Amino acid sequence: MTEILNAPAARYTWGGDEFLFVEFDEAMDLKANYLATTVAQGLTALELDGIVDVCPANASLLVRFDPDALDAGELERRTRELEEQARESTQHTVRTRIIEVPVWYQDPYTAEVVQRFREGYHQDPGGSDLDYAAKVNGLDDAAEFIRRHHGSPWLVSMVGFVAGLPFMYQLVPRERQLQVPKYLSPRTDTPPLTVGHGGCFACIYSVRGAGGYQMFGVAAAPIYEPEQTLPDFQDFLILFRPGDIVKFRPVEEAEYRAIQEQVEAGTWRYKQAPVTFDVEAALADPDTYNRTLLEALDGAEN
Repeated sequence: MTEILNAPAARYTWGGDEFLFVEFDEAMDLKANYLATTVAQGLTALELDGIVDVCPANASLLVRFDPDALDAGELERRTRELEEQARESTQHTVRTRIIEVPVWYQDPYTAEVVQRFREGYHQDPGGSDLDYAAKVNGLDDAAEFIRRHHGSPWLVSMVGFVAGLPFMYQLVPRERQLQVPKYLSPRTDTPPLTVGHGGCFACIYSVRGAGGYQMFGVAAAPIYEPEQTLPDFQDFLILFRPGDIVKFRPVEEAEYRAIQEQVEAGTWRYKQAPVTFDVEAALADPDTYNRTLLEALDGAEN
């Protein structure tokens, strides 16, 4: 039996008259995320009259529909058919991209905000978020945590919360997952492009605003560009899509500033490469499979 066929049975429930909720697992899991992403893509491709929105999440799927245009029973039937097809396919793969994201870790912008939100907000008011993350993961120091953070690629498991914000799950065995609690109380400020972490998920805050994830650094270039002036945003104002693979690359201040200048000049492009993500290969031998993903990125041009 394949890994996907061995995934738990999905739970179908209704939210009033306009929403169908499909839960593939109670926790984040690559198998459940594959099913959510694949079924969402299948529903979108069907172009059924009456479907208003299809929103895949970490381990679930929410479909909004117009009950006057699409019968609820028909929607459930078509969704279950897509789920069955996804489970029984002989190849559990997704055509996607691997994207390199430059990050200035331990930057002054998040460091300033970190110091403003300690007493009453944070579990360890005496240190930084990176110091705390290293301690709760049993690592020697913040530098070791940073190496672990950027050392292996991440899967974009969903996009949401605010426009363009990716939730990312690191492609390593469960026992090596970096896990950090969220703040005790949410902040009222988070710098734009903050690289954050809550639970097992990394994220990049696409815009300035409130937040509760630990803060580790800032991405050097936009991931949400409503003006669509940069080449990577010509087709859509949001960079990431569920199923994308992200490789963080640490940069120092000089390179961060140089990238900012390219953004201002309208010439910045993300380094990226097309890949086929194989769920079962990733589950069977994550380290070997990650090397193949990174090799594809190494051969790409900006």
